[in-house]
Amino acid sequence: MINKKYGSVYGLMLGFTAIIGSFLIEGGSIRTLFLIPPILIVFGGTFAAVIVGYGIEKFAKILSLVKFAYFPREYDPNKMINVFVQFSMKVRQFGLLSIEKEIEAIDFGFGRKMMGFLLTGTDTETLETIAYTEMKSMRDRHNTYIGIFTKMGSYAPTMGILGTVMALIMTLANAGSEPEVLIKNIATAFIATLWGVLSANLIWLPIADRLKKCHLEEQHMMEVTMEGVLALKNGEIPSIIKTRLVSLLPQREQEEILGY
Repeated sequence: MINKKYGSVYGLMLGFTAIIGSFLIEGGSIRTLFLIPPILIVFGGTFAAVIVGYGIEKFAKILSLVKFAYFPREYDPNKMINVFVQFSMKVRQFGLLSIEKEIEAIDFGFGRKMMGFLLTGTDTETLETIAYTEMKSMRDRHNTYIGIFTKMGSYAPTMGILGTVMALIMTLANAGSEPEVLIKNIATAFIATLWGVLSANLIWLPIADRLKKCHLEEQHMMEVTMEGVLALKNGEIPSIIKTRLVSLLPQREQEEILGY
């Protein structure tokens, strides 16, 4: 059975296998495909453009962002909903401070922070302001990182064309009397274009899409948490809190939880 956690990795492997396999079937060779100069131009030029545009600090985070995109943190809104329902039951019986020791059990930093403000008596308006400010900060930060990989997806094909043009210029400048050698060198020159388009559409742009997905999942978790904290603040009964929070889930999950 395929592990969903590694689905993106499987997709990447399938993409490279299909493209490289097709290249070899058509008569190409591994040595031609992995020529160092075109690869250096495409990846080196793309990285250089990112450093110029975003700074070395942002570029230094690329590897960690790639790892995060393919192996993101998993969020469980259903678990968070159950936590708030349990909290509301205990609060109605023993008061708000009765859940103080249980806050550390929340495995979501934003949730612990918001619950901490709730227990200190922060009013509803301030709670909403704090939550929306943190969500905005998170969104801006994520959009910056998504933008890096989106830009890399546009830089890479251009660098590939640049590498091809350079190779063609050198090929024509050194053209001899043997047409077969000239034709072979021209074909080799287009390897840079191949790597530019391949890296953009199989590496950089998919990573940007993965980061967008991760952002939406974290944002949804924060929205569920915020609504739960506000519901506790307003003293709503457990059944209302559950219905309120479940309404934030996809329709299919709502039907499974509520049984209709």
